[in-house]
Amino acid sequence: MSGAYGADVPTGMLTFPMGRQEEHLSENSGRPPRRFHVPRRWLFVLAAVALLAQMAFAMVTTAVRQTPTIDEPVYVGTAVVYVQQHSLRYNPEHPPLGKLIIGSGLVFAHPHLDSDFKGDQTALGKRLLYESGNDPGRLMLWARLPVIVLTLLFGLVVLSFARELVGRAGGLVALALYALSPDVIAHGSLATLDVPACGFLLTSVWLLWRARRRPLLHLPLAGAALGAAMATKMSLLAAVPLLLLLAVVSVWRVPGLGTAAKVRRGVAAASGVALVALAVVWATYLVVDPQLRWTAPGDLPVIRGTRGLLVDWLPFPQPFRDGMRIQFNYEYQVWGGFLFGRHYHGALWYYLPTALLVKTPLGMLALWSAGAVAMLAVRRLRPAAPYVLIPPALLLAVAMGGTRDLGVRYALFVPMFLAVAVAAVVAVRQRWAYVVTAALVLFVAVSSLRTYPYYLPYSNEAFGGPSKTHLRLHDSNVDWGQDLGRLADRLDERYPNEQVWLVYKGAGVPSYYGIEAADPREVPPDDVHGLLVVSDSSIATAEGRLAALLEGSTPVDEVGHSITIFRRP
Repeated sequence: MSGAYGADVPTGMLTFPMGRQEEHLSENSGRPPRRFHVPRRWLFVLAAVALLAQMAFAMVTTAVRQTPTIDEPVYVGTAVVYVQQHSLRYNPEHPPLGKLIIGSGLVFAHPHLDSDFKGDQTALGKRLLYESGNDPGRLMLWARLPVIVLTLLFGLVVLSFARELVGRAGGLVALALYALSPDVIAHGSLATLDVPACGFLLTSVWLLWRARRRPLLHLPLAGAALGAAMATKMSLLAAVPLLLLLAVVSVWRVPGLGTAAKVRRGVAAASGVALVALAVVWATYLVVDPQLRWTAPGDLPVIRGTRGLLVDWLPFPQPFRDGMRIQFNYEYQVWGGFLFGRHYHGALWYYLPTALLVKTPLGMLALWSAGAVAMLAVRRLRPAAPYVLIPPALLLAVAMGGTRDLGVRYALFVPMFLAVAVAAVVAVRQRWAYVVTAALVLFVAVSSLRTYPYYLPYSNEAFGGPSKTHLRLHDSNVDWGQDLGRLADRLDERYPNEQVWLVYKGAGVPSYYGIEAADPREVPPDDVHGLLVVSDSSIATAEGRLAALLEGSTPVDEVGHSITIFRRP
């Protein structure tokens, strides 16, 4: 093994390290082969393909069954406007790239949309899916497929990053943690922006790590990936200074150069990465509209103070900076939250760590901790710690200071980065470490497969599993409107011809799926009899009339762990 990392070993010679020995297997070493080998190349490839194949199956079959979630129609409608009308007027609070990716699938569906439509972005999604003669199920599948493909490609990034750190065995362990993550599967099967943004960020960090060896090749690529992350979701801007610092670190250790030369080299590296990233952001807007026509919304908020100066100073396109103003304005609003049975207004700083604790498989939590400790404890892996551990820690700290306690989707970078960190456990040269790692990966697999196909409301066994998640969390952690189609099937199969009252939290149109229901909050309580169907997020935040209706009703059924059916006498 040359250098300090397992990636330096030729791929055909990697073995599981046994005991405390520091031996290295070589064709000419004369030593007898060990009993436990990392799989040969074809077996390694087969294992990786199997992990990604099960992930693809889970995401595609989940995507087929789920009706549009709350955010998806906005992104899908905006994507169609991008492609057909080359206009930036919708959804300016998010940059275009993620929606362009969604639109790359929609071009095969040939959606129809009135070019003279003038409504807001919420009405746009409804018009496209339910009022323009399109098949919403078909459109949603084509919109989700590019995100599914991208999610699988990010799995290859996780595999490659971990393999370069500790070899094939570590790569497979990392890929298993990624491919079995219920949160990654849940959001990777939706036409949303969270997985693409976090995946591009991970890719940029991986390329910065590789730039330690070939900076001229990998630094521009890292800049492009960073630009793709920023051009997908603005929340990742907080990571930009850190990644530019990592670019400096990647070129700092050059033998024979003095400190001044290293500083110049580092500044050049960071500047190059920043310029490429900025060019990518500009390019995504120009792809939508080469003339960059933009009219700011009439209700665009005015942001003052440091944030306002930052928006004015950054060299991004005007629609990007106006989108930042909208995002900053969200942070000034008071949002509702729900945690462990408590409905509150405002935000709790510990919400995201707690939600991650609930929604992460127990075996995965153990491996995350072990991987982080191993990465810091094993000397040859310590240089990788700033790349693998600090970015998710920084972004999580920033997200914890946000005002929207709406789901772990705001922290999807955690399972992505820590999957790579878990590979470090393979570097612990103890037989028991391999046995425990294998057992925990198997535990994760069982926990993940048992929740199929209800990945969105997943919670681990310590918190009762998916059927109990609604008692502790709400919104995109549990009920994002994804089960309207399943509800229609359930009502048709078990409750035909019964009076249905519906409180649905989602973007779907119940009547399209054959659900003829009235809103119980719009009539006197004494008139509400029969089936009362309520989204679990609405139950969690119920107040006033709805709370009173629920008190006098008996739960009789549930759909997808996200909708509860009550009977009201």
